[in-house]
Amino acid sequence: MLLFSGLEINLSNREVACNGQEVKLTVKEYDLLCLLATNKGRVLTYTQIYDKVWGDLPSGNEKDTVGYHIRNLRRKICPSASSAISIESVREVGYRFNSA
Repeated sequence: MLLFSGLEINLSNREVACNGQEVKLTVKEYDLLCLLATNKGRVLTYTQIYDKVWGDLPSGNEKDTVGYHIRNLRRKICPSASSAISIESVREVGYRFNSA
């Protein structure tokens, strides 16, 4: 179980709750969230994320693919600007998961 401010990630049954409410995630969104959360505070590059979550060799469109799923994930787990959870963009590099 990973616990952050208002966010619970139950690794044993692949469930996520935000402020006590279940959050429905796709398989890729869940894998992406787990990867970022287990590397809290660390910047992961687009290529690192793509390799770990998709398991494919980069084909040049990993930035767009990862970005699309990050946008969906943010909408589901960080719905308000006052959320203590954030997935920060690091321009031209990748993403970092932060929690207050």
